[in-house]
Amino acid sequence: MVNGKVVQFRRGRKTIIEKHFLIEVDGVSSRKDAEKLVGKEVIWVSPANKKIAGKISGAHGNKGVVRAIFEKGLPGQAVTTKVEIK
Repeated sequence: MVNGKVVQFRRGRKTIIEKHFLIEVDGVSSRKDAEKLVGKEVIWVSPANKKIAGKISGAHGNKGVVRAIFEKGLPGQAVTTKVEIK
């Protein structure tokens, strides 16, 4: 199991995609390493111990950040919180 941190919603200049998030993974610093995580499950645990699951869909940029698509959108409070990657 690997830990990561929710960095931001996936967004454009004027749009935000609510189910897509960018995740910074501990120990991953290159695109090559990030692409190895594609297809893995991501779980975010709320302060009320509810679990929202998602899946890593691809690398984002060249510094080891990955895109994850969640089954439901995460709340705004999820930004800068931890996630588990299985």
